Amino acid sequence: MAESVVLDPVDLHLLRLLQNDARMTYRDLAAQVGVAPSTCLDRVTRLRRAGVILGHQLRLDPAKLGRGLQALLSVQVRPHRRELVGPFVERIRALPESLTVFHLTGPDDYLVHVAVRDMTDLQRLVLDEFTAHREVARVETRLIFQKWDCGPLLPPSPTAQSG
Repeated sequence: MAESVVLDPVDLHLLRLLQNDARMTYRDLAAQVGVAPSTCLDRVTRLRRAGVILGHQLRLDPAKLGRGLQALLSVQVRPHRRELVGPFVERIRALPESLTVFHLTGPDDYLVHVAVRDMTDLQRLVLDEFTAHREVARVETRLIFQKWDCGPLLPPSPTAQSG
């Protein structure tokens, strides 16, 4: 399990600003936080090296790319052994339809969030990429009607709590 990193109020303020707009310049960040741009750059660099900041990602709308149907696939792998699990996960991660893969406890071993064109494409994906493999014992499909993003990850700033 990863160790947590001790963050001071300046680090937290930087992270709050960056998670809402990762393209902010160091000059703008520094002005909003009240530190010198060089200090801001040093702190963000340290947060990256410590693994707190994992990167910057471009988010795409699957529907605008012709993948308007999303689903969650609960997958049971049998036997659930390391020599089967690793290749299974890598194969699923490599599928262009896969958005996220979770390894779970409980009756299902994996939850896979996928985006496909339509029901026919979903059926093809389940039959050809999941159940066609011997180690996949069961797949249960749940369609996603609507999705909301949550966050932010960080706690509210102290000034927001007092208001």
